[in-house]
Amino acid sequence: MQKGRQTWWFENAPSLICGAAVGAKMESEGPFSASFDYLYPDMRAGSESFEKAEQSMIGKACEIALQKASLQKNEIDVFIAGDLLNQITSSNFTARTLGCAYLGIFGACSTSMEGLALAALLVSGGFSRRVLTATVSHNATAERQFRYPNEYGIQKPPASQFTATAAGAAIVTEGEGPLKLTCATIGKVVDFGVSDPFNMGAAMAPAAVDTIITHLQERGVEPSYYDVIATGDLGRVGQGCAVELFNRAGVPIKSSGFVDCGDLLYGKEQPVFSGGSGCGCMAAMGYGHFLRLMQKGELKRLLLVATGALLSPLTYQQNESIPCVAHAVAIEANN
Repeated sequence: MQKGRQTWWFENAPSLICGAAVGAKMESEGPFSASFDYLYPDMRAGSESFEKAEQSMIGKACEIALQKASLQKNEIDVFIAGDLLNQITSSNFTARTLGCAYLGIFGACSTSMEGLALAALLVSGGFSRRVLTATVSHNATAERQFRYPNEYGIQKPPASQFTATAAGAAIVTEGEGPLKLTCATIGKVVDFGVSDPFNMGAAMAPAAVDTIITHLQERGVEPSYYDVIATGDLGRVGQGCAVELFNRAGVPIKSSGFVDCGDLLYGKEQPVFSGGSGCGCMAAMGYGHFLRLMQKGELKRLLLVATGALLSPLTYQQNESIPCVAHAVAIEANN
């Protein structure tokens, strides 16, 4: 059922039965290393190239999720995935291995929640019984594609962020389980005219705020309804911008309940500038840390809001601003 213009209400609330989080060396040195299911010792992940390492990581996340759910890959009806590489190649090659129906998506860093929302829609509507959704990002591949290869040693400003070398996967099924997906708000593209690719947090903050406010209004709840509202990868700069925008809109966001995965993923002493970013940032924190808190009963209601900067090297070279989008999915305990 649609609520308002952008919110889907899942009357047959599907179950989020498991999640998996995979990271690499930088993530293993962060404060949430224990929330990862698997950590590679370096960014190559035993592969010949960074691009192949990225493919290995999303494949590993899917493998772990299937093991947790006690499912074989031929028991998955649909695989929904996307990443940051051209033509979402990491996801495409993983789909080749899984051999099931496949929907490839691109939402930049909002891909994790775009995939989860679509998975919930398919299961709730009776079109699929079991859906696997996943995403991945890699610091070396993202920098090479969108900015400058790390080997160049380009000096970066404090507002820039560190693309997470991480992957996440989740499985959504029909039937009642401990955790249910109750609704999702699909974001619209918001562009405040920010054109600096090294300040994506500020570019994405308006989209995150727009989606969260829309979700609260269309669902008819206050921010306090959720134990935690977590954005994807605004970083410290973007999160500060978001808080200011909430204040201007008169929305009572409490600092204790509003957090950002990009701000949390790495320690303050790690050289990540304003924080983490990338598809894998929200996927790893959402399907790792936050899902574990819900499984332990420490959280009852969680709103995950993944943010995406929809730029490309071409648009940047043509002096375009950065259009952004954010998608929100509500996860709630079934008791």
